[in-house]
Amino acid sequence: FSRTPYIIFGPGKFSCLTDLPLVKNARRIILVIGGKSFENTPQYAWITDELKKLRIEVLNIKVTGEPSPEIVDRAVSECRGLKIDTVIAIGGGSVIDAGKAISAMILKNEPVIAYVEGVGTGKIHDGTKIPFIAVPTTAGTGSEATKNAVLGQVGSNGFKNSLRHENFMPDIALVDPELTLTCPSNVTASSGMDALCQLIGSYMSTSASPLTDALALSGIEAVRDSLIDVSTNEPGNIEKRTKMSYAALVSGITLANAGLCVDHGFASSIGALFKIPHGTICGIILPETVRLSINVMMINKDENEYYLRKYARLGEILAGAHSENIDKACDALVEFLQNLKNGLGL
Repeated sequence: FSRTPYIIFGPGKFSCLTDLPLVKNARRIILVIGGKSFENTPQYAWITDELKKLRIEVLNIKVTGEPSPEIVDRAVSECRGLKIDTVIAIGGGSVIDAGKAISAMILKNEPVIAYVEGVGTGKIHDGTKIPFIAVPTTAGTGSEATKNAVLGQVGSNGFKNSLRHENFMPDIALVDPELTLTCPSNVTASSGMDALCQLIGSYMSTSASPLTDALALSGIEAVRDSLIDVSTNEPGNIEKRTKMSYAALVSGITLANAGLCVDHGFASSIGALFKIPHGTICGIILPETVRLSINVMMINKDENEYYLRKYARLGEILAGAHSENIDKACDALVEFLQNLKNGLGL
């Protein structure tokens, strides 16, 4: 079981950020944020003011859209040679992935593409990095608890591949569900479906273990109880926002240890060709990939009974079906996922 970050979790915990030794003892930090959404929050005004009081020099880097190697290289070139004590990324999965890559590359002289799996020159990163703190403002990717940074470019020669090393796991994950309250409904829905995809994918993975299964199922129950409401009629429900932040966090932990399934394989390929939010792709194709996987397993039902029973268990948790009847429970699971996708307007 891979290491996890030191996790600080709960509503209002953002105020702990400047008490952390990696922050209060720093003299110069890189602050990676997204477009304008976080800048318009009271939390941004607070952190800016607090860092000023601590006399910490802040180098601001903005990341809009999903991170490309060019974005990372540009940021690194601006900061290379400076004594950076800590990198803090506050934002969605793209911002956290960018921050993760920046912390990993600032001590290197090569472009980041050289180290990216599948598209680079095959260079192996030694894992040295600047200390990194991840602060998610969405509940979806779980990047605050993974050891890889997904980078890509969109187009006919596009790709979405990872810069990966065990040491790239954030040193600290500070998860405050209050930061997700300002997420628009479409971002909430898309992010939440990404988390659900990752939870189901790691639960059904052939590399799953009893430990990842326990975490994945608890996250799936949290999604069941909260995603529709926070994406539609209860966006300000902090209890349900907290459940979604928990689900996203454990989805990162489980995917880092168990891997994922075919829906994420397709999502990466589609995301390399078209500029569509990753979670939206996941949510759209999840019912079909689950249906097709079940149908293929049903051809040799006895041989695949273990995994069909796991799908049936998901049908019980999400749709209230009786898992003893595998066929009906699997059908109920697919129907639930289809209705969820439609209910979220994907």
